[in-house]
Amino acid sequence: MHTHQQHSEKRKGSEIQDLLVRLSQALVHGDGQTVAELWEIPATIVSDDGVMAISHVDQLVPMFSSAKDQYHARGIVDTRGDIQRLTRISDRLFVVEIRWSHLDAKGRELGAEASDYTLRRDDMGKLRIRGVLMRGVERGRH
Repeated sequence: MHTHQQHSEKRKGSEIQDLLVRLSQALVHGDGQTVAELWEIPATIVSDDGVMAISHVDQLVPMFSSAKDQYHARGIVDTRGDIQRLTRISDRLFVVEIRWSHLDAKGRELGAEASDYTLRRDDMGKLRIRGVLMRGVERGRH
């Protein structure tokens, strides 16, 4: 028997997975506008290369529009975000550890990268990305 809380958590996981699917499809198609719509501003991106403060959605569109060319140059035509860990902070706040598999045209994994996403439910009830902590890239086995 599932409790109401278990059902609710499963639904949240599905909602987050839906966001990841939208994000991955927009990235591999170079649709920076759709990626930008998944964010809530202000936001941050933290990586070894530095910290980027996002103060306007227009900063995101060109950055993510170029992702398609960067992926294709490396033979990556698709990516899949797998939830490694989901931490519910509150009703509106989640931290999600994601492993993004980099896939070639035959569906083989060329490598992956891992990131932690801070998601926040906005005032309209929609989950949005508020921050990303880049954990790094795994090189493929090919």
